[in-house]
This record gives sequence, structure tokens and C-alpha cells, in this order.
Amino acid sequence: MELKEVDGEEQLRNENAKEKWTKLGETGNNCNNWIDKSKSDFDKVEKVKDETLDHGIDEGKDTSDGKELEQEVGDAIEGEGEKNEKEGLRKKKNEFKAETGCLWGFWTILFVSGLATLLQSTLGVRLPIVQGGTVTFVIPTIAILLQPQWECEFVTARNQYGPNLNLTQLGLPEIGSEKHREMWMLRIREIQGAIIVASLFQVLTGVSGILMYMLKYIGPLCIVPIITLTGISLFPAGSKMASGHWWIALLTMFLITIFSQYMKRVEIPCFCTKDKIAFFSLFPVLLGVMTSFIVCIILTATDVLPADKTKWGYMARTDTGMHVLTEAKWFRFPYPGQWGLPKVSMVGVFGMLAGVIAAMIESIGDYYACARLAGAPPPPLHAVNRGVFTEGVACVLAGIWGSGNGTTSYAENIGVIGITKVGSRRVVQIGGLMMLVLGCFGKFAALFTLIPTPVIGGMFMITFGMVTAVGLSNLQYIDLNSPRNLFILGVSLFFGLSLPMWITEHDVIDTGNDIIDQLLSVLLSTSMFVGGLIGFVLDNTIPGTDEERGINSWRQTSSSVKSGSSQSNYDLYNFPYIQPYLDKIKLFNYVPVCPRFLAKPVIVNSFSNEAME
Repeated sequence: MELKEVDGEEQLRNENAKEKWTKLGETGNNCNNWIDKSKSDFDKVEKVKDETLDHGIDEGKDTSDGKELEQEVGDAIEGEGEKNEKEGLRKKKNEFKAETGCLWGFWTILFVSGLATLLQSTLGVRLPIVQGGTVTFVIPTIAILLQPQWECEFVTARNQYGPNLNLTQLGLPEIGSEKHREMWMLRIREIQGAIIVASLFQVLTGVSGILMYMLKYIGPLCIVPIITLTGISLFPAGSKMASGHWWIALLTMFLITIFSQYMKRVEIPCFCTKDKIAFFSLFPVLLGVMTSFIVCIILTATDVLPADKTKWGYMARTDTGMHVLTEAKWFRFPYPGQWGLPKVSMVGVFGMLAGVIAAMIESIGDYYACARLAGAPPPPLHAVNRGVFTEGVACVLAGIWGSGNGTTSYAENIGVIGITKVGSRRVVQIGGLMMLVLGCFGKFAALFTLIPTPVIGGMFMITFGMVTAVGLSNLQYIDLNSPRNLFILGVSLFFGLSLPMWITEHDVIDTGNDIIDQLLSVLLSTSMFVGGLIGFVLDNTIPGTDEERGINSWRQTSSSVKSGSSQSNYDLYNFPYIQPYLDKIKLFNYVPVCPRFLAKPVIVNSFSNEAME
């Protein structure tokens, strides 16, 4: 009877405390005091135990009753511990489900990249060029998701109340639960729809042949801001990941620099041939990342890196994602619509269109660079049209599959061709097939979750810097002594950074129409769109000669198509197997993606095809 009275008093106190915290939660004050619930429950049980035992002793009860009571309270504590343990396991399982969603995205982009590589190297431009995810789609994606309707409630709550907040107390779904999965899948469906519809512009551009007219107005001073601002705009992502442990990030940068620059001419014997290969220049990024990864494994095993999540350096540990590797499925086939039906909005489509145009222009330059390094003649207009068309189709497929990104030509792959002197289509096609297969194995994708974010941040410092440098390299075509060119370049770059930063931080666009407001917000907060538009307008309106603008040097490669190699050398850009039959149909002479576009039918020579194979 006495124990029940004590329990009643404790229950009353608990109800009063709960009412007090609820009121505090409603006002948004002292929200951080909701953490450590399990500890407070344990303290309450201990308090019941102490008060009950003291009360029993004061009344002169037998000590054996106190022991029995202590045993009962101990059982209650043990039961509470088991309950908390089960609750913790359930939360970890839900968190794993959330992380598995990220893995599914990686599996999907790997699978779609393999499919795009096979399509491009077989039916597209037919050059040995790898297709994969591109950073040019990342900037508009971020701009779209920064819109108020897509603001993350979890991030807002943590920014307001602190990182240790119990989110479920605020009415937010538990991480990894079905409601939480629906929240992030809604955002993926928005990006899916934007990629699908925006990529149709690239498809129409390639199949219609209007590219020959568009290229007349696009010069280096339009290309430089687009590509350069793509790399510069991504520095916050690299900086945030590297800040988890700057020493590890610097180690990764140092190793990649050593392997790619100082040891690029160091050759080592190959076990399968008598020749020596420049091993370090072939795999500088892979070697740098793997070496830093091994260092992090050693530091994790020796507990040099802190095990406390709140301490600096924890993000460099390699055991933070071990549960993802152990519980990931061995096999999972990515399928179209795996996140649900894509959602199409005008804001998302026009925002993503900036990334599509940037990727398309960048790929055209990649085609000519790949052909030059592979020893092939410059791609004719029909091959460029077909390459752009195929990339558009691949981006549509990427959107349907739900990769969260589009695909484009990899400039890094072109550099590897120049180093290895291997320009075979079959090698690239085998690589694309391998990406298709590996994209279906969950364990393979889960391996990448073990790489610490500071290592990836250090790698981003190098790769994003290279993207910026590739954009600036197009300045070689223009006259940098011209005040006109310096004016256009400076204004497009500086304004392309300034306006999007201000638009992102201030909600100032108010035209009276919500759709137009959101559309302008996405476009004007995308740096490569703003910078590219300024460069395009100024370059085509400010008077200047073609030589001064770099147009003559820019088109020099294209003009060599007409006067360079013989027709038989260009047969490597023909369709495989079916080209002799297409040549007999005059209608295909007027189809922009066909090899006989605006030309008379000729007899196909298979010699060049065999050389490329």
C-alpha cells in the first residue's frame, strides 16, 4: 500500500513535468532539455527505489521486505534497459533504411552510367568516351531544393534548437520511417521530372540539327563562365566535407598531387608484358584516396580518432558506416519509377535546363578532344548531332530510373586516353557493361560508405578545382590583351557569383505570380546560368572581330572536317551493321543524326571501323 502511494506521487510529478516540458516545447524554449530521455527514466526508477526503501525502514519494516522490494525495482530497471535497447535497435534499423536510400541512388547512377556509355559508344557519337553523372546538374538541383516548399524540416529544427534535438518530440517522423522516406522521395520525384523534361530539349536539339545554327553564337566567352562557375559554385560542398578533419583532407590532396604531377613519369614494370607503364599517372586519384583510406583505418583501429560524434575528427573514422556494409543486400536491380511517379513543375524544368545546356556545350568540346587523342578524325556534324541526341536520351533514362542526376561525357576519361594511348571502343564498351553489372550489387556500393567524408572532401578540392581550370583553359582561344574581352570575362564571372549568392540569402522576388517567382528564383540563383547568360549577351552585342573573340580559333577544329581526312576515315562514325542499308534510302540524307546528312550516298569502307575497334 505504501509503495502504491509513492508510485502515485511519482506519477503525479511525472505528469506535471511532462506538462511543463510540453509547454516549453510549444514556446520553442529549452528544447535541448528533451534529450537523454532514457537517462532520466533510469533516474526516476532509482528515485522510486530510494524513497521506497527509506520509507520502509522508517516504518520499522523488516529488511527482507526491503530486499524483496529492491529486487522488484531491479527487475523494473532491467526491463526498462531492455526496452531502451530494443528502441535503440529499432532506431538504428530506421537510420539504416535512410542510408540505404542513398545507396540505392548510387547503385542507380552507376547502372544508368553503364547504360549511357554503351549507347554513346555504340550508337551515339561512336567514340571511346565514358558517360557518367555530372556536376552541371548539381547546381540547379541545389537551387530547386532551396525553394521554400522543399525546405528540409529536419535541418530547420536542428538549426533552431541544436544538433542534439529529439526530433520526434517536435512531431517530425523518425529518421528511416515510412513518413521520413516519403519526405525525401518527394524531393527526388521533383528532380526526376525536371531532368526528364529538361533533357527533352537536348534530344530535340540533336535530332533537329539546329545545333549548327546555335554554335554560330556560342564562343569561348560564353563557355568559360558556364564551366568555371560550375566548379567554383561547388566549393562549399568540398569545404564542408573536408572540415570533418582537415589534416586527412590535406593528406588526400597531397597524395593526389604527388601521384599525378611529381610521379607522372615514373614507370614500373608490368607483370603481363615486358613494357613499363606510368602506373601513378594512370590512377592518381584512386591511389590517393585508397592511401588516405588506409591511414584512416589505422587511426580508427588505434583509437587515435575520437569515437564521440560531437568531437572534431570523428568524421574521419572508417567504422561509422560499417552497419550499412553488413546489412546491405547482395543484389538489387534498379528499376524505372523506383521512387514513385516523377513530378513535373515549370520551376524545376527551367531551372534544370541551365544544367542541360551547360552539359551539352561541354560535351561538344569533349567529342573533339576525344577524337584528337584517340587518333580519329574530328567528328562530323551528324556525329555531333547524334552524340547530343544520345546524351539527351540517356538523361531522360536517368530521370526515369531516378538517379537524381543526368549523364554527360567524362573529360577525365579523355585524359586517360591521352596517357594510356588506348582509344578502343571495345574497352569502353566493356567498362560500360561492368558498370551495368556492378550497379546491381549492393555490397559493392556499400563499400563506398566506408570512405570517410574528409577523404572525399580532399578529393573534391582537386576535382572541383580541375573543373574550374578546364573552364578557364578555353581562354586560350581569345585575345586576353583586349579590354573588351577582359570586361566581358570579369563581369560575367563576378556577377555570376554575386547575384546568385544574394538571391539565395534574400527572398526578394515578388512578381505577384508564385510560379514566376519560383522560376526566377531558381534561374537567378544558378551561377552558371547567370554567368553564361551575361557572357553570351555581352559577347554577341559588344563589337569585336572574330579573331578577337576567339571564334576563328574556336571553329578551327570544325573547319578541318571539310578539308582534312578523306571520306573513308569518317566511316568510323557510321552506324554499325545497318549503314549499307541506310545508304540506299535517300530520305536519310536529310536526317541530321544520319551519317549521310546533306551528302550523297557513298560506299562504306570498313577499314577505319576495324582500326577503332
